[in-house]
Amino acid sequence: MADAIASNWIAPIGPDVEAFEAEVAARCGVSFGVGLSSGTAALHLALEGIGVGPGDEVVVQSLTFVPTANAVRYLGATPVFMDSDRETWCLSPELLADELAVRERQGTLPKAVIAVDLYGRCADYEGLSSILVAFGVALIEDAAEALGASIGGRPAGSFGAAAAMSFNGNKIITAGGSGGMLLTDDEALARRARFLAAQAKEPAAHYQHEEQGYNYGLSNLLAAFGRGQLATLDQRIARRAEIEARYAAFFADVEGVSMMPAMPSCRSNHWLTCIQVDPAVTGTTAEDIRVLLEGHDIESRRVWKPLHLQPLFADCQAVTDGTSERLFDEGLCLPSGSSMGDATIDRVLDALRLILRRG
Repeated sequence: MADAIASNWIAPIGPDVEAFEAEVAARCGVSFGVGLSSGTAALHLALEGIGVGPGDEVVVQSLTFVPTANAVRYLGATPVFMDSDRETWCLSPELLADELAVRERQGTLPKAVIAVDLYGRCADYEGLSSILVAFGVALIEDAAEALGASIGGRPAGSFGAAAAMSFNGNKIITAGGSGGMLLTDDEALARRARFLAAQAKEPAAHYQHEEQGYNYGLSNLLAAFGRGQLATLDQRIARRAEIEARYAAFFADVEGVSMMPAMPSCRSNHWLTCIQVDPAVTGTTAEDIRVLLEGHDIESRRVWKPLHLQPLFADCQAVTDGTSERLFDEGLCLPSGSSMGDATIDRVLDALRLILRRG
């Protein structure tokens, strides 16, 4: 950052933006990265880049944060929410295959599907990709929570027509508290996204605009911040893995509490450690534990409220089997930051021990 300030490159262009794009793209195994102001902007431009527009429908994983669906509506399209797989918490290939088969017969196939890499774990892209290829439907990967994760040896951010990455302040790395990136192997899509992100300014000696653009650029200064963070990504992942292992050891003999599952071929970035609490066995709920932890001045959070339950999307179709609703009822995200020291972890575990009346 000091070098960026000294160079006087502050605006949304500059050598650190280009370097950050190249470094993240290389880490994610794709040809092109487009630095943006947020992961939401990346989703928006990815959908625009594959031609999503008014009247289209896009299947969206329901168990996720609201921007995943908001980006669909920015383009005048309609989200169709789909439930999660019990074994991954991510988009269910089984439900997707059944729904697309019905829609193919009706002639109402969606324009695209957005799968979300949840809490640092990749979706089942082997299953999802084969289904989408069979039906000719585009895939967009919401990898906002998964930088550094992989599945089957392939990095998060490398699946589908394009992927969205987030560097918001709560992610495993940040570009100064914000930032995002569109990742793709499609050069034309990357060029289009970069053009729209800079207010769709035409290549002229004056300010010429022929279509609507957006103020989605990432500043050189924040890209420099992101480059510094990216250099420490592996250490951050390793520390979060240690933290998750401490939690796993603690809950190993607690009946009714299970860790978030992952496919055997998935390498998580351990962004957040999540547990599932069965109240019928434990005699308590995830919300009870959250409130009691708060009483110890320890922040935890329920897992995402499914978007099909949000009032904002009450008019949208949902294909559900109850999985995401149960996960919302029983799921809890525990303190997982890379900077947490052992003493802090001990304090959280001591509080959990009291709450769960363990030993």
